[in-house]
Amino acid sequence: MNISVELTLLPLHENFETPIKNFIKKLRTLGFKVIENPMSTQIYGEYDALMSSLQEAIKEPFEKEPSVVLNMKIIKGERSEYVPSF
Repeated sequence: MNISVELTLLPLHENFETPIKNFIKKLRTLGFKVIENPMSTQIYGEYDALMSSLQEAIKEPFEKEPSVVLNMKIIKGERSEYVPSF
């Protein structure tokens, strides 16, 4: 089963850009389709493989940062080619 995941990492301190960039760079190395925009990062793949990889990728900033929030949305299905029809 394929899924689409939207992630937003929110380090709660003044130097927030570096941890966000490091997190996105890590996501890029996982071997899944990654699409970035100014508000969030989307990643697409097979459920078990993607969730297993995300578990490790999310752990890193949670261990390194003193205070951090991660917002995550998961949609069943591969939605990377979505185009609004309205």
